Order: sequence, then C-alpha cells, then structure tokens
Amino acid sequence: MDTLAQRGSPLFATTQWTLVFAAGGGNVTAKREALASLCQAYWEPIHGYILRRGYGEETAKDLTQEFFARLLKNDWLTGLTREGSKFRAFLLVAVKRFLAVENEHRCAQKRGGGVAPIPLGERDSPEAVATEDTPEQAYDRSWALIVIDRAIGRLRAEAQASGRAVMFERLSRFLPTDPEPGAYDQAADALGITRATVAMTVYRLRIRLREQIRTEVADTLSDTRLVEDEMRALIRALRA
Repeated sequence: MDTLAQRGSPLFATTQWTLVFAAGGGNVTAKREALASLCQAYWEPIHGYILRRGYGEETAKDLTQEFFARLLKNDWLTGLTREGSKFRAFLLVAVKRFLAVENEHRCAQKRGGGVAPIPLGERDSPEAVATEDTPEQAYDRSWALIVIDRAIGRLRAEAQASGRAVMFERLSRFLPTDPEPGAYDQAADALGITRATVAMTVYRLRIRLREQIRTEVADTLSDTRLVEDEMRALIRALRA
C-alpha cells in the first residue's frame, strides 16, 4: 500500500555546522551562508532568552537583531574547536557574552549622560511572563519547538512534492498525540481510504518525522555522533 511516508536517507557526516568550520579558513562567503542558514531557525530561541533576562519586548527585539548581525559580520568562531561542538551551546554562550558587553556599554553610556536602558525586570510583553522558565530553559524549549516545526515543514514539502498535500494536512494532526475515538474513521471517510490505511500512514509519518528531527538536529552539530545526546536534550526541554 502506497502512503505518504518514504524511507529516510542516512545521516551524513557533513552538516551545516561542519560547513562553517570547513569554510573557516577559506571561502568566507560559504561560511557566512552556512552560518546564516543556521541562524534563521534560532531567532525565536534567542529572543525568548533575552526576554527572560528582563529586557522589554522592543529592546529584546533590537538586541536579538543586533546579536545576529554581529554574529554574521564578525569572526566569532575564532578559537572554537570543531570536536564536540554544538551550535545550540555555542549560540547560548555567544549571546551571554554579547549581553554582558552590551550591559557594560549601556552602563558606561548612563554614567556619561547617555540614554538609560530599560531597567532589568521591566517587561512589556505577555510572553515574557508566560512561564516560570529560566532564560536557559526558555531557550532550550523554544529550540526544541523550532526543530520540530522545521521537521514537520520537511514532511509537508515531501507531501506537496508527491501530490499528497491534502492527505498530509488531514493526518498531520495525529503526529503529536494519539487520536480520539473515531478520529481515524472520520479521516478515512474524508480521504476515501480505509481506517487501516490511515493508521499505517500515521505510523509511518511518525517514523519519518523522527528521522527529519534527527536531520535538523544533526545540522547543528560538528559531530553527528552527538545526535542522540541532542535528541535527549530536546525531549528534556519539552518535558520540563
């Protein structure tokens, strides 16, 4: 029986993060393109982290934009070792250092009569107080949700390419949770297939989703042997 799910390809040693290292001493354009591609997925995690450090919404947005602008412009990878490097961990250390420098700069401006920064603890965004997460927990949770969202996007693209977008949209709601009684029957009637086909397709989609999550995670590692560690970190972030 032909379904949406397809056999996944194995993880390769070359990832976007390893491309950053590989291009470090050579093609600067290639390095920046690889780094920019990685950064695209991390805007929300970094923004959430900065918010929970006590900055107001607009200030947090400005700082997030400035952080990524400097990351892409400057050679912040100098001295970073390839072995065991995780982009998630590197980025968290980088933003902590960035904020420390920014705070020093703002304090200096204040002493010199510059514009005072928004006081720590002042928040103007409901999102900033939505949970009791620490900044690090908020960062990891947002990272995990982004990884899953991007993995689902990969599945959606596969479905569209194979002409099965309607089936995917109907069944993708079953990916994160078990169906309510009768839900598979309703989906089967709507799609004109059997309940058994619905159940098998969802089962295979879940397998494929895990493969795509692993691929997304692997792209942020310099060593794909660390994938299982990051997968466990992702699960912990969602359960926290």
